Amino acid sequence: MSLGSPPPAVATAVSDDSVTDGLENQSSSENVRVKLKLEDLNWDHSFVRELPSDPRTDIISREVLHACYSKVSPSAEVENPQLVVWSESVADILDLDSKEFERPDFPFLFSGASSLKGGYLSLRLSYAQCYGGHQFGMWAGQLGDGRAITLGELLNSKSQRWELQLKGAGKTPYSRFADGLAVLRSSIREFLCSEAMHSLGIPTSRALSLVTTGKFVSRDMFYDGNPKDEPGAIVCRVAPSFLRFGSFQIHALRGKEDLGIVRTLADYTIKHHFPRIENMSKSDGLSFSTGEGNNAVVDLTSNKYAAWLVEVAERTASLIARWQGVGFTHGVLNTDNMSILGLTIDYGPFGFLDAFDPSFTPNTTDIPGRRYCFANQPDIGSWNIGQFASALSTAQLINKEEFNYAMERYGTKLMDDYQAIMTKKVGLLKYNKELIGELLNNMAVDKVDYTNFFRLLSNIRTDSNVPDEELLVPLKAALLDIGRERREAWTSWVKRYRAELSAIGVPDEERKASMNSVNPKYILRNYLCQSAIDMAEQGDFREVRRLLKVMERPYDEQPGMERYARLPPAWAYRPGVCMLSCSS
Repeated sequence: MSLGSPPPAVATAVSDDSVTDGLENQSSSENVRVKLKLEDLNWDHSFVRELPSDPRTDIISREVLHACYSKVSPSAEVENPQLVVWSESVADILDLDSKEFERPDFPFLFSGASSLKGGYLSLRLSYAQCYGGHQFGMWAGQLGDGRAITLGELLNSKSQRWELQLKGAGKTPYSRFADGLAVLRSSIREFLCSEAMHSLGIPTSRALSLVTTGKFVSRDMFYDGNPKDEPGAIVCRVAPSFLRFGSFQIHALRGKEDLGIVRTLADYTIKHHFPRIENMSKSDGLSFSTGEGNNAVVDLTSNKYAAWLVEVAERTASLIARWQGVGFTHGVLNTDNMSILGLTIDYGPFGFLDAFDPSFTPNTTDIPGRRYCFANQPDIGSWNIGQFASALSTAQLINKEEFNYAMERYGTKLMDDYQAIMTKKVGLLKYNKELIGELLNNMAVDKVDYTNFFRLLSNIRTDSNVPDEELLVPLKAALLDIGRERREAWTSWVKRYRAELSAIGVPDEERKASMNSVNPKYILRNYLCQSAIDMAEQGDFREVRRLLKVMERPYDEQPGMERYARLPPAWAYRPGVCMLSCSS
């Protein structure tokens, strides 16, 4: 599919229910939630209970065959660990009492240095997942959790399933030549962006805590032969599941002996994470014409795997449309970084747009071809869905017509979301392709700050008495250093835009409130992350915590915090701030 350039922009809020599809037990949803101590959490290890395991328990890097995971315990060296930051909203999801963060043993427990009585380590059920993936369009074979170790799964009081995972906890059989560790710099970025994306209303993995290990880790940030020692850290990240497209690909591409695992894993995933598909019936009316002949019909109720594929495709399309809306660029959209639940996962060299540039990529590794640049994300999502569908097809879980229908649904869903949400971003009631397309082209020509512009756009008034020379005043802070010709182009667009608004008849203040509810004022710009990182590496974590609080309310004005909405300073464009490598 092609959405042209500039690409679509979408930004709406989604509920937790849409992310954890079907996990909520309605009968208990109204109960008062009891806050628990760590020892009282309700562990339920379905992944290790129901799926095939690696018979070996060593952490030697190797090919793991005929298994979905390897049992492994955290092994990162820890010395006087410190709690840097934590998420009270994630603790609330887990029914965890916020007072538990004050425990002196909390940093030891969530660095993997200590075992929680009755919990994951004492039962030896922690594990690393086996998966493969296409990296930059090429099949890379086995990859797997090389530095992430799942502690287990919790069931909260709403019967929602949440997987807890320590990233940077040490070597696993999938670490290859790496050390399995993580540095404070990248851990802060992952923690903050996980929580910032959630507050923006974008499906994402979450982050419970971030602790320093008290040890140093050697990293060569730019792969230029100049490694340096950096503070080590571990993030506890949380999601209903960390299953990826590559979790299914690895078994489909290993040959006949592993094809049964694809079905087993698909059955597990549908049972625990897509229960509505498991329980669908003919009365749901999920039959669709493919347009390929009089009798060409896809009946999704007759094949749960096809229905599941379609939902995965639609969730992925909706996710990427939302990324486009807030100007988020993931940077490494390999199939091993694509969540089967339609979540944003694996935050590496991500970046939010500052100056609007459809070719922007935050990944130095991606610069030669810009495969994963902002404008390409919708098409890459389609390509990745195709690879996932191919894995199901290889395992004979879907047929050609079902494959094609899922691909069609991806494109339709993405365009539907794009048009609906882009319309909301500009305050219209109906999508206007010409007006919105010209706006995005103007923004690209003048490298307009993406976030600030849409926020300022709500200040345009429908008053016809405003003289032409004053039409651009509400946008002045975003339209910097433009010459006469460009001012005329913008004035012409604003006139047409104002005419559209007048025809709608929505009062200016009502429209402004609606637009501000979908156009954030605060986004996690890379330079803001770097400022917090610089302080944290000196032992001062206050800016990390302050930035988290600001990003928890991205659509609010937040008096006194306006500095977090400013344009990036000149130093923000230096290497290591605006762009990072895959290893970051």
